[in-house]
Amino acid sequence: MRDQRFLFRALTSATVLALALVGCGSGSDNGSKAAPKASKPTGSITFWHFFTDREEKAIQAVVTDFETANPGVKVTVKGGQDDEKMRQAIAAGKGPDVGLSYSTDIVGNFCSTGAWQDLEPLIKRDKVAMDSLLPIVRSYTEYNGKRCSMPMLADTYGLYYNKKMLAAAGYTSPPKTLSEFDAMVVKLTKKNKDGSINVAGFVPMLDFYENSAAHLAPSWNATWLTKDGKSNIGSDPAWKAMLEWQKSLADKIGAKELQKFNAKKGEEFSADNAFQKQKVAMMVDGEYRIAFIKDQAPGVDFGTAPFPVPDDQASRYGAGYVTGNIMGISKGSKNPEAAWALIKYLTVNNDAIIKLANGIKNVPTTHAALASPKLEVDANFKTFIDIFQNPGSQTSPSTGNGAVYQNQFGDFVDKWQRGQVTNLDAGLKTLDDQINKALALGQAP
Repeated sequence: MRDQRFLFRALTSATVLALALVGCGSGSDNGSKAAPKASKPTGSITFWHFFTDREEKAIQAVVTDFETANPGVKVTVKGGQDDEKMRQAIAAGKGPDVGLSYSTDIVGNFCSTGAWQDLEPLIKRDKVAMDSLLPIVRSYTEYNGKRCSMPMLADTYGLYYNKKMLAAAGYTSPPKTLSEFDAMVVKLTKKNKDGSINVAGFVPMLDFYENSAAHLAPSWNATWLTKDGKSNIGSDPAWKAMLEWQKSLADKIGAKELQKFNAKKGEEFSADNAFQKQKVAMMVDGEYRIAFIKDQAPGVDFGTAPFPVPDDQASRYGAGYVTGNIMGISKGSKNPEAAWALIKYLTVNNDAIIKLANGIKNVPTTHAALASPKLEVDANFKTFIDIFQNPGSQTSPSTGNGAVYQNQFGDFVDKWQRGQVTNLDAGLKTLDDQINKALALGQAP
């Protein structure tokens, strides 16, 4: 299903350069070209996306609606296609007309290299009201003022908690501050006689399911980059605070026991998910987990809430991390007019957006769809809608080489969690230098 979605594959220097060559001659030209005169879309197009199984069926249903509304267009849909396959296909001149990425981090690379075409001329020609999208969505669908993507729903991250486990431990509501959270995690953790963990209150390992740095950073208000596009990890004290919190909580539970528990966790997007198996009392996840629980573990009584914040930042409670699926027209598309028609249908047609949101349980990106009575909203889903609209919520910045800076941070975190970082301040400064070198490689040609 979404097992491919959050791989955040790093672009190596060689791949960055290869994609730069793919875009040479077109990366800077697309924005200067006027859009062709509007015409009725006809013909065939190919559409690649990463969804599979239940979610793929929901996507196909809306694509079928598009074909009904545009009888002259035939869409060949191919699911289960990750970003790496799409990159390779575009580089080989065999890319789809329309591609859907699971990661907004790719937009900088695809825009700067021309792998995806500039959509601004088409947006202006058709007078697409971009202010119908929330500001945070507009920000993650462009790079350096160039818009080569449009958003097909959003993902928002928060805290899932097992209501029965919390009630059994004497808790009537989820935690709002980290001190409350840490105390609850320790109390909710149940160990076997040999000291191994039977049920974890929370797994504070930054490689446990959705516990990525990007998803947790908004709780500390941590910023990835400076205003001039340099790494800010070593200068922003929030990153150090987050890592120290992570280590402190892991030590309270038992770092070695957590590592063993983490190694044996069930596959994230299967019925063996540890939260769905009730082996974890609380976890970080996106709004889409609601549909997975309903489908795979309907007996789990759960609630949702924003992730807790540091005690001295209690006023910021309610914010979280926002990202989303993005769509673009591949370089070399043989039918860009029909491709654009499909993108418009899936990203700004509110009826289509609502049907998609209800089908795969992602957050709509337009003001109108969010306010529509047709949108199916229960208490758990409302949590994510509120986080999505919170002015303190954040997304990851786009760069010319995608999520490389996040992968570099992840490599550092692996060493930190193994106890291989003896000087955190110095390590984060060195990490800044490494990230800045990688960012320089990904600059637009």
